[in-house]
Amino acid sequence: MSDSKAALVGWGLLPIVLLTAVAVAVTNTGLLELLRPAPPVEEIAFERVSLAPGEITIQVANGGPDPVTIAQVTVDNAFWNFSIVPAATIPRLGRATITIPYPWVEEEAYEVALLSSTGVTFSYEIPVAMVTPPIGPAFFGIFAAIGVLVGVIPVALGLLWLPFLRRLERRWIHFALALSAGLLVFLGVDAAEETLEAASQVGGAYQGTLVALMGVVGTMLFLQALTRRRLHKEGAEGRMGVAFLVAVGIGFHNLGEGLAIGAAYALGEASLGAFLIVGFMLHNTTEGLAIVSPIAKDSPTLRTLMTLGLVAGVPTIAGAWLGGMAYSPLWATLFLSIGVGAIIQVVAALYKMVARQSPETVWTPLTAGGLMAGLVVMYTTGLFVAL
Repeated sequence: MSDSKAALVGWGLLPIVLLTAVAVAVTNTGLLELLRPAPPVEEIAFERVSLAPGEITIQVANGGPDPVTIAQVTVDNAFWNFSIVPAATIPRLGRATITIPYPWVEEEAYEVALLSSTGVTFSYEIPVAMVTPPIGPAFFGIFAAIGVLVGVIPVALGLLWLPFLRRLERRWIHFALALSAGLLVFLGVDAAEETLEAASQVGGAYQGTLVALMGVVGTMLFLQALTRRRLHKEGAEGRMGVAFLVAVGIGFHNLGEGLAIGAAYALGEASLGAFLIVGFMLHNTTEGLAIVSPIAKDSPTLRTLMTLGLVAGVPTIAGAWLGGMAYSPLWATLFLSIGVGAIIQVVAALYKMVARQSPETVWTPLTAGGLMAGLVVMYTTGLFVAL
């Protein structure tokens, strides 16, 4: 390395070295303790609650600026014995697992509260107590079946609208594209609401809102870089690029949806009976329509359609597995925000596609009606789904 390059590197590293030295000095001199407010700021986030016969297991994270010592545990306002690992004092950004031997009754509601050594109380409500499925072959089979029923099959059925769309005039194709955009806008707003809700449950130190922002912006930039050449091409290849982007966006959204389903099912917060599964199927079948609308006048092969369907539907299975095994508000925030970013990019691509085909008819009564129809369809089918 030449002297000029070594000097350049040295000047670049100098602020970092000096900042590190100042940070070490401040930490070791005890200055932070003098500046720290009293009493300490304590914050505990419940990441997962699992139920086994005669036992409640709670996984928590310390997202506050100060260590938290768990001194007592109550279940329905009654003090109860408990064990905690690795230690009762949870450091900043640390995690602990609390086990409570408690004779809970299935389908009953319970409130668990953790009391810190300073008297601060952290509460968690178990709406409907039921045994958390143990991880094993049966676990993966159950959640895979749920993912297929609410994700893969509905999307596959929605792809069957292709022959119908192929027979429509161009102006009605634009109506279908606008309807697809309406479907996706609804999904995006719904995912954004879920993202903010998950972010509110993330410990303050983890900055859930900023995680959501990075997920949205990062996904938009990634998809833009991934598809920029293909989306700008004319003809069938460009339209196929839009269809693939729609499938990817829906797949990211379905990953977050599967995450919510798996977590709710594992925690007993949702009864996935036949009615609810049918509701998800009605809600998600419209996603297949959104995928095939850009290629309505083309002749995609069966293999291509299967690939698009799997890209959009299979992430539901992965999300259900992840939600059932290791649900965390932090990971939920990230995955849901990724879905939001993907959907924003997809809606922009649909708009550009219609504008490129006929700039003078981007906004007509027909396309505006299609957009509103998409929103109404998603709202109506969403009435059947309530986690």
